[in-house]
Amino acid sequence: MDELILAIKECDLSENAVCAPENVTEIFEYRTPIFEILGFPITRTVLLIFLAGVLAIALVYFGLRKKATRPGKFQLGIEQLVSFVRDEIAIGIIGPVGIKYFPYLLALFMFILIGNAFEVTPFINFPITSRMAIPLFLALLTWIVFIAVGFKRNGISYLTGIIWPPGVPVALRPLVGVIEFFSTFFVRPFSLAVRLFANLVAGHTMLSLLLTTAFVSFSAFIAGDIGALKAAFGFAWWGLALAIFIFEIIVVMLQAYIFTLLSAVYIETS
Repeated sequence: MDELILAIKECDLSENAVCAPENVTEIFEYRTPIFEILGFPITRTVLLIFLAGVLAIALVYFGLRKKATRPGKFQLGIEQLVSFVRDEIAIGIIGPVGIKYFPYLLALFMFILIGNAFEVTPFINFPITSRMAIPLFLALLTWIVFIAVGFKRNGISYLTGIIWPPGVPVALRPLVGVIEFFSTFFVRPFSLAVRLFANLVAGHTMLSLLLTTAFVSFSAFIAGDIGALKAAFGFAWWGLALAIFIFEIIVVMLQAYIFTLLSAVYIETS
């Protein structure tokens, strides 16, 4: 919260109903190292990335290590989550051969889900996927996988089939080939990353601005700096933030699903 209050320190609530930072990136940047490991600075973002990875491994390990006859809610929830990724995404999209890619798709889904969930986690309130480097790195991993699968399945004809697509009139093949080449090798990973990044940035920005404005409004009212009418805006922003918060819980799960689903679709169409 300190970073958010600092971002709107120049705002005058007596003149403005909503306060926005001069530079929105202040909401996302945590460059001050918390500690160092072998000279490598560990910032809050880096710490949350490692935490998301550890939590993903721990949830799957402790959820599946003991197959109880009557599973508890935790084991049942993890089993349903794993079964969903395996049956509906890996096998459902790619086919029976999709079981080979199930570990990758499960790791992808769990990491993104937890990384997104940090947005609505109290005292964290920062989705690591709102940093473009994270979605881009995950998209490049998927890109490497589906390109490797394409060459493994089809050999060099995978590339020639993209550049000179069969079934297309000869006069149009050069144009379609250029479009398909750039779509496959450049647009797919970029669009995959931007889709996840943009959705999480939008939600995080809205929640940060509304909750911070509400907090500052309440504080100013208690201190006697603003009247009841101005303070009412704080309640309005708090109510709107609560509605967006509930909506963002759905977005957190949906974006993890969409990213994993598209990864499976790309692998299947290689």
